[in-house]
Amino acid sequence: MKNLLSNELREIFIKYFTEKGHTYVAGSSLIPAGDDSIMFTNAGMVQFKDYFTGAVSAPMPRAVTVQKCMRAGGKHNDLENVGKTSRHHTFFEMLGNFSFGDYFKKEAVLFAYEFLKDVIEMDMDKIYITVNAKDDEGYSIWKDTVGFDERKIFKLGDETNFWQMGETGPCGYSSEIFFDTGYSEAGHKDCDINCDCGRYLEIWNLVFMEFNKDSGRALAKLPKPSIDTGMGLERILRILQGVKSNYDTDVFMPYINEIDAITGKRYNCGDEAYDTAVRVISDHIRTSVFLSSESVFPSNEGRGYVFRRILRRLIRYALKLNISIENLIYLGNTVVIVMGGFYPEVRDGLTVFEKIISEEYDKFTDTVGQGIRLLEEKIVELKNKKEKTVPGGFIFKLYDEKGFPVDLAIDIAGENGLSIDLKTFDELMEVQKKGSKQKKEKHGIPDIRPGIPKTNFIGYAALEAEANITGIFGEDGEPAQTLEDGEFYYIAADSTPFYPEGGGQTGDKGHIEWTAGNFSLSASVSGAYKTKNGVILHHGRIFTGGAFAS
Repeated sequence: MKNLLSNELREIFIKYFTEKGHTYVAGSSLIPAGDDSIMFTNAGMVQFKDYFTGAVSAPMPRAVTVQKCMRAGGKHNDLENVGKTSRHHTFFEMLGNFSFGDYFKKEAVLFAYEFLKDVIEMDMDKIYITVNAKDDEGYSIWKDTVGFDERKIFKLGDETNFWQMGETGPCGYSSEIFFDTGYSEAGHKDCDINCDCGRYLEIWNLVFMEFNKDSGRALAKLPKPSIDTGMGLERILRILQGVKSNYDTDVFMPYINEIDAITGKRYNCGDEAYDTAVRVISDHIRTSVFLSSESVFPSNEGRGYVFRRILRRLIRYALKLNISIENLIYLGNTVVIVMGGFYPEVRDGLTVFEKIISEEYDKFTDTVGQGIRLLEEKIVELKNKKEKTVPGGFIFKLYDEKGFPVDLAIDIAGENGLSIDLKTFDELMEVQKKGSKQKKEKHGIPDIRPGIPKTNFIGYAALEAEANITGIFGEDGEPAQTLEDGEFYYIAADSTPFYPEGGGQTGDKGHIEWTAGNFSLSASVSGAYKTKNGVILHHGRIFTGGAFAS
């Protein structure tokens, strides 16, 4: 086998297929253009969807791409597995060749076989093939045309070897190519390609789009069948470079070496907790820099919410290893060094990344760190008792009093083999919501004293913001002289991202954190309301620390 570096593999793949009449098409954005069906680009074919459906005529009969992809959030979500295995990533690269009504099944198989055998000189004795059990043509091409050992061709069902773009539309059988690494993360000695232990690594998927599925699920032959293939760059590199993990390849080792230098420890020396943290950081730092370069910003919904979860996970594991914000920024620079040659856009995104990671690091350490310590202590207590579920009441208290994100609690519990009693948590949330509504209905929106400045609403530009608190009021609208833990109050500020109730829309919910001298306050906001004087009041339960003076 050829021992290739990542830049060499990209170049060789593109060169091989351009010599076979394919047009090189640059990979598209991680944000699918005009496609709301997926959150992120997760395969090379995404930018060609309209060519496959026939909605747009393809400007070329054949194409080859190297596509940056992401699987975190939505149906295709690898986030929880990242760090635990040697082959899961949030960000990865997909090498692909495509035919838009030009060549079909035979040529696709022959191209793949020739590239593996003759171009990168892979050990073909370790290659295994799957086809759809109903695809006699595909089986015959591998067995008779290629001359592949029929004992290593497996016929499987639609659940693994049939691909469809959606519930209706173009679809077809697929043939997957596996490599026997001889190594099982689970320690299996005897298994086959049906086992998910990691020994048999799927490296290339050939999709033969030859049918159109209608609303009645009937299949009709397409007038111009097409080809869509995808080969994972990180997985091929693992094989070519003769290592046991994707993380041991040249696309990840620069980050791992930097982390080792920062911590003074060594990766792959028997400390599984350390190795897991290193894999998480190495993966998430790449993803974070690329998302920053695509102008994705952390928020509480959609892509921004997924980005925030990735950032929180990155920071949490960095703190486990005592990695500072300065060192995380330094690792971001390493992404540019490793990836900037083929993806120059990451150079422009580095400044944005530095700002984003710095802000999220400060927020995380200020508001989330204490909650993590409390949760980890609870998990140790539960494990000692051989219990498998974190009580919903405990998680609700963390959320209510500390503003601790529930999704982060789920992640941490899952990593420790525990689940969370979300049913009880949801019930307590509903009780709080009704209690806040009843108090508001009883007292109405209070008329607060004159002199409180109007609130500047900034929610269209930001979901989080720093602001000055201009007043705290009781249910009757009078300025609070003392604050009692767990009681409801109204909080006014000079600006806010909380949208106030009105026009048929309910007010936003969230959290407020405030520190002034020895006094600190946290509030679980269950609603926001606008007074006739233009002041937005945040209504919720307050928890204090330190002496309060009005």
